[in-house]
Amino acid sequence: MSMVQETIRVDAPLRTVYDQWTQFEEFPRFMYGVEEVEQLDDRLCHWRTRVAGVSREFDTEIVDQLPDERISWRTVGDGDVRQKGVVTFHSLDGSHTRVSLALDVEPQGMVEKAGDALGFLENRVRGDLERFKDFIE
Repeated sequence: MSMVQETIRVDAPLRTVYDQWTQFEEFPRFMYGVEEVEQLDDRLCHWRTRVAGVSREFDTEIVDQLPDERISWRTVGDGDVRQKGVVTFHSLDGSHTRVSLALDVEPQGMVEKAGDALGFLENRVRGDLERFKDFIE
């Protein structure tokens, strides 16, 4: 598995940032390659993605969620997408929040493994956080 860790400062209060992040169905508005996220219940989401011409569908399960602090998840089922991660939220003051994302991903196939070696995953995660920042500010 490959581990990616990125952090960004968002110019918005903690509650606003956390509440927006938990609107999973809005992820396609700022996450590259995410076409749709359907929240099935309080813990399960179904994802449709398309990256570099490859379409995938998979489910994620929220493993741990502490309001205004963190959300951790993992993929579930027999699909070929294997990942787990955690996003944490830290109030810097009344109007600024630090968002930290740690993601473990198991690249599939030659193209994904090559892209991983070239740092594409890190760039994508960094870009997603920057787009989230722009989206919420």
